[in-house]
Amino acid sequence: MNNQADSLSKQREIAFCTLHPDGNQAGTAAALLIDHPGIDKVELLSSSLIKVHYQITHTYLANIEEMLNKTGFHLDNHLIQRMRRALVHYVEETQRTNMGCSKGESNCTAKIFINDYQKRNHGCQDERPRHWRRYL
Repeated sequence: MNNQADSLSKQREIAFCTLHPDGNQAGTAAALLIDHPGIDKVELLSSSLIKVHYQITHTYLANIEEMLNKTGFHLDNHLIQRMRRALVHYVEETQRTNMGCSKGESNCTAKIFINDYQKRNHGCQDERPRHWRRYL
């Protein structure tokens, strides 16, 4: 179970465009993201790079980047950065789908515990009411 908890915690780097009028986009974004629900920690690595720690059950990288774009931040769009982001988006979307989270849901913690409970081998799967079980 601990391995599953570790796979739900993600650390991703977000690079910002250096040609933006705000020379410290990373610092401004870090201050904004620290209050975002689901984000555990934000580290400022440089004036154009941050590292975000979050739980995939609450938020995901595509959601964070979309929020940053809507707020006016410009992400680094070099080819390698776009490819890296596309790979991370695919991996996280697949992981969330396998856990039972649909794309529009921001919090699917309850579904994860329900799916985990249903997969466990336990004796509580008799569909009859409790008072009927005594008679057999």
